[in-house]
Amino acid sequence: MLTKRIIPCLDVTLDKAGGSVVKGVEFVDLKEAGDPVELAKFYNEEGADELVFLDITASAHGRGTMIDVIERTADEVFIPLTVGGGIGSIDAIRQILRAGADKVSVNTSAVKNPEFIKESSEIFGAQCIVTAIDCRRNTDVKNNPDKTILELEDGTPAWYEVVIYGGREGTEIDAVQWAKQAEKLGSGEILLTSMDRDGTYAGYDLPITRKLSEELDVPIIASGGVGNPRHIYEGFTEGKADAALAASIFHFREHSIGEVKDYLKERNVPVRL
Repeated sequence: MLTKRIIPCLDVTLDKAGGSVVKGVEFVDLKEAGDPVELAKFYNEEGADELVFLDITASAHGRGTMIDVIERTADEVFIPLTVGGGIGSIDAIRQILRAGADKVSVNTSAVKNPEFIKESSEIFGAQCIVTAIDCRRNTDVKNNPDKTILELEDGTPAWYEVVIYGGREGTEIDAVQWAKQAEKLGSGEILLTSMDRDGTYAGYDLPITRKLSEELDVPIIASGGVGNPRHIYEGFTEGKADAALAASIFHFREHSIGEVKDYLKERNVPVRL
C-alpha cells in the first residue's frame, strides 16, 4: 500500500529581504510566517515527505518565480520540491528544474492555455508537471446545468469554479471538468485548493476532494483549511486524497509533522516515519 504524503506548503511573496513565507485566510489578509529557506530546512529535518513552494504573487504581478530563493531552498532540502507561481513557459520550467526543483506547479498559465500542460509534460515528463487548481463553491446551479453538481455538507447543491491569479479572478470553468482535462493533457498530479477553506482551520473541502480522488487516476493533493491532525485524517479517509498539504498549523508550530504522522499511524493510515 502506498504511503500517504504530508506536505508543508510555503506560500512566498517577494519583499526587501528577498522572500517571506506568508499565510492568509481565503487568499487575503496575509501575515508573515518566516524565512522560506529556514522553514524548508526545518521541515526537511522534521520528516516532511515533500515541500511545495508557491510564489503566490508572481502571476498577479506579471513576474517570474524567485529563482534565487529556489536555489537556496534546494541546497538545504533532500526531499522532493515542487515550485509554482508565475510559470508560463517551457524556458521558465527549465530554469526552475535547473535551480533544484523536482516538479513544477502550473495554474493560471495552464487555464489560459491548456496545451501548455501537454507541451511541458511531453518535454519534461508527466512526473514533473503538477496542475494546481484553485476553486471556490458556487451555489448557482440553476443557471449552470453543464457543470458538475456536488452535494455540500449541509445538502446544498453546488459546483466548483476555477479561479486564477491567486484567487483574484473567476473563470466560470468547472473544477472537476478542468481536472479531468488536465489529466488527459499529461499532468502527473493535481494540487487542489479550496478558496472557501484556505486558512480557515475548518478542514479540507471534502466534497470536491473526494470527487476528484474518485474520478481521476493521478494523485490528488488536498489543500486548504487544515486546523488539526484530524482534518488531515479526514482528507485521507473521507476525501480519499493521496497527499495532504498544510501551512498554518506547521508554520506557527501548532502541530508538528511527527505529531501528525503519529496520529495517522495510530489510525492505520500508512505514512513514512
